[in-house]
Amino acid sequence: MRLFLASYRFGAFADRLAALVGEPGRVAVIPNACDAWPAAWSSAVTSDVKPLQALGYSPEVLDLRDYAGQPAQLEKALRSYPLVWVRGGNTFVLRAQFARSGADSVLPALLAEDALVYAGYSAGACLLGPDLHGLETMDDPGEVLPATGTAPRWDGLGLVDRHLVVHLDSPTDPDGESAKLLARYQAAGTPHWALTDADVVLVDGEHPEVLRGAH
Repeated sequence: MRLFLASYRFGAFADRLAALVGEPGRVAVIPNACDAWPAAWSSAVTSDVKPLQALGYSPEVLDLRDYAGQPAQLEKALRSYPLVWVRGGNTFVLRAQFARSGADSVLPALLAEDALVYAGYSAGACLLGPDLHGLETMDDPGEVLPATGTAPRWDGLGLVDRHLVVHLDSPTDPDGESAKLLARYQAAGTPHWALTDADVVLVDGEHPEVLRGAH
């Protein structure tokens, strides 16, 4: 299994993603964490497509809404990509869209057979933990029903055994919600990784490696 989980985009380790993937090629960009914000959706996609293109990748948008109730078609589509890129936004909305499309079973199966690399940041990284409890202080579960027609889910994909706390000491978190969440996890003894926007959790095989960037 190959995972690249970041707080913000590539962190300080775009080179390690490139090494994980091999030659840069097609990338399925999954932007559904932004589905509750239709006015910002297109600009959010562009803000990820441009940096990927600058690094030599060929990004193509894969909208999970197009595959609702069609997991077999989603699997066929994903098999044509060596890399999926799952951007940030609302983790609860993203989780709901994974469930509606079957991505929550299709992607773990493809990762288990090493068919592709999963790169995700912020919501796209937090989704892979054991569950989403605690994230409600940063992402609004109330956005799920209007955006997806379904109730919020609180289970993560469980592909890593720890929660991720992202955006520590980041200008994107001016109220310090990440630090508060970190303190709650620490007080409860909840296993976690705490990431600044420069940090990355890398999985290449069995064991995760936490890469610390300067910040």
